[in-house]
Amino acid sequence: MSGLLGRLGEWCARHGLLVLALWVLAAGLLTAGTVVWGRPVNNNVAIPGTDAQRAHELMREGFGPGFDPGGTVQLVLYTPKGTLNEKARKKAVERSMDALRRTPHVAQVETPYRVGGMSPSLRIGVITVRLRGQDTTKIAQTSEQLAAAAAPAARAGIEVVPSDSSTPADKQIKTGVSEVIGVVVALLVLLFAFGTLVAAIVPIFTAIVSIGVGLGLIGLLGHIVDVPSTASILATMIGLGVGIDYALFLLSRHRALLARGVAVHEAVRRTAASSGGAVLFAGGTVVIALSALMLAGFPLLATLGWITGVSVVCAVLTSITLVPALLGILGQRINALRLPFFGRAARRDGPATGWTRLGLWVARRPWRVLAVTVVVLVALAAPAVTMKLGPLDDGYGDKGTSARRAYELIEAGFGPGANAGLIAVAETDERIADSTPPDPLVQVLRQRIEHIEGVAFVAAPMVNDDGRSVLFQVVPDYAPSDPRALDVVKRVRAVQVPGARLHVGGEVAGMADAGDRMMSRTPLVVGVVVLLSALLLLLAFRAPLVAVKAAVMNLVSLGAAFGALAVVFSQGLGSRVVGMDPPVSADGSYLATLFFSVPIDTYVPLMLFAVLFGLSMDYEVFLLTSVRQAYTRSGDNRAAVAEGLGSTGRVITSAALIMVAVFTAFIAYPDPLVKVFGVGLAVAIAVDATLIRGFLVPATMVLLGRLNWWIPRWLDRLLPNLSVEGHEEDAPPAGPAEPLLVDAGRHARRP
Repeated sequence: MSGLLGRLGEWCARHGLLVLALWVLAAGLLTAGTVVWGRPVNNNVAIPGTDAQRAHELMREGFGPGFDPGGTVQLVLYTPKGTLNEKARKKAVERSMDALRRTPHVAQVETPYRVGGMSPSLRIGVITVRLRGQDTTKIAQTSEQLAAAAAPAARAGIEVVPSDSSTPADKQIKTGVSEVIGVVVALLVLLFAFGTLVAAIVPIFTAIVSIGVGLGLIGLLGHIVDVPSTASILATMIGLGVGIDYALFLLSRHRALLARGVAVHEAVRRTAASSGGAVLFAGGTVVIALSALMLAGFPLLATLGWITGVSVVCAVLTSITLVPALLGILGQRINALRLPFFGRAARRDGPATGWTRLGLWVARRPWRVLAVTVVVLVALAAPAVTMKLGPLDDGYGDKGTSARRAYELIEAGFGPGANAGLIAVAETDERIADSTPPDPLVQVLRQRIEHIEGVAFVAAPMVNDDGRSVLFQVVPDYAPSDPRALDVVKRVRAVQVPGARLHVGGEVAGMADAGDRMMSRTPLVVGVVVLLSALLLLLAFRAPLVAVKAAVMNLVSLGAAFGALAVVFSQGLGSRVVGMDPPVSADGSYLATLFFSVPIDTYVPLMLFAVLFGLSMDYEVFLLTSVRQAYTRSGDNRAAVAEGLGSTGRVITSAALIMVAVFTAFIAYPDPLVKVFGVGLAVAIAVDATLIRGFLVPATMVLLGRLNWWIPRWLDRLLPNLSVEGHEEDAPPAGPAEPLLVDAGRHARRP
């Protein structure tokens, strides 16, 4: 593999302008394609085989227009003075309804002056608009058009706020400011790391081209498969971070070779042969982890996983082709435009002394370092047991959004459960008539549901056209994010009436089913990710213990990330710090508490596991590559660990700072889901690059000694020799490393 990558890198360096033109052309054409043909999204939250999915399928069969998830929009009306019943305001509302009926795709408009359409105060009402034939991927635009059609009410002093039937996954997230902040911070870190403007710009430029190609592909894929609206933001977060990091690792290696006097094209070849292999394996672990989400049983999560993997693949491809091309074009000019007070020149005489001293310090006292580090990591992970999972409703959204405003008005006018409506659909063994009074079976079903603890209201039943199903709209007493709402779902599903089978759908029921499905599949996903990642490391380093240990270390960093999420969101100790707005109390005022708990969507931990496991493996691969190179030269385990940490510490720290900066910048997004991902990813990478790679991994490798690189003979014969660490000619000369080996301990030996 190292030979193949070396030849590819050298070819790209010698044909740099051609490779650069092809990548820029690809990014431009794909971006133009999304402008011309659009970026369709489809937040299909269907979970085949679940009770909620069956309820939604029945709801589409013969119950009239709009009884379809996403096929209904509510216009919430609010008058701060008087009531909606006053003559002038009522007339304005009726004119608005006439305008709504003339709007394309509107099948039915239900007046707020119906039973259940007006709050007891008569100041808040709801116009329910049922749609037919509209593009369900453009529900946000449809809501805006309907709100504009209600202009007569707005001119009469009535606040009109649209509210569609979206779920937490149905977010139209626009990118921009956070990406700019992340890129600027990354540029500053690169300037400090390299000290030259040209070298700092190369990883930024490469990542931008990679993101352009990746987002273009994702946008066009939306015409073929269902692409969630959150896919582009997650792809940008991950792609930007790994794109800069991978280019940084290659560039650091190349500059070190140039400092030793190696010719430009030869330096590119050696860089691609060694660091390029590490990039390929590191990216492979990320893609494997994300692809394993297909086993979670939640199609939306599976799609998010492999779509995000597209951006990682683009980052790997640009790193092993575009970066060598740029290095070949720039030649010795890679160190041009040096800035004063920034960075320092690439060293000829070995690794950075600060990290080397840390490596030697850890190597002399591995047991103590191991014990202290484990205690600290356990303390960081301990709060994870308090993590609060549940639907993340619009009550936690940004105050400036219409979704948050509509949520608050509905809650103030009709109670918290009005935002957590359930759809109960009963299949009947025999045909029933839509009559007055209702069929006895329908009456029994309604009475049973009404008497369930936690049910506030049950609307009049509806019988479908063929008389085989009856639909009840159920309003619980609790908000969507309240755990008690899930208990109501279970109680309604437990209703048993001879001759009928009851199914419950709606946002709360759907998310509950998604959580149950993923909880049952989590051991499978975790097992597959850990096993395949360990297998990939085994192929890379031919060291079974190293592969198993690396997988375990990644799980440790995940614990710290989940602990941070529990502290910030579940315990609420940092909810305001990350920009979350407090929910509204029962009296309609904002809670005055400094801390408030925020639920975490049930699918977030599994998604974070896949992303973080892959990203954490990046630094493991680069550290192990350097340690293996040193061990191959010297045969001294302690010295190799110290040298490996010393030669990669500065680069890994810079890469981690960049990734933390990128993820932290995304916390500024108003969407709570993005904030959760930003916090979790930033904390995990920070812990992984410091405590784990700086202390825990070196300490365990010193203690294992030669067992690190032990492999049974039968397995050695069976595995292909991929040589991810590169050939001996790619290693730095042994001479400068000799004093380091002597200092590593009295048992160290000279090369």
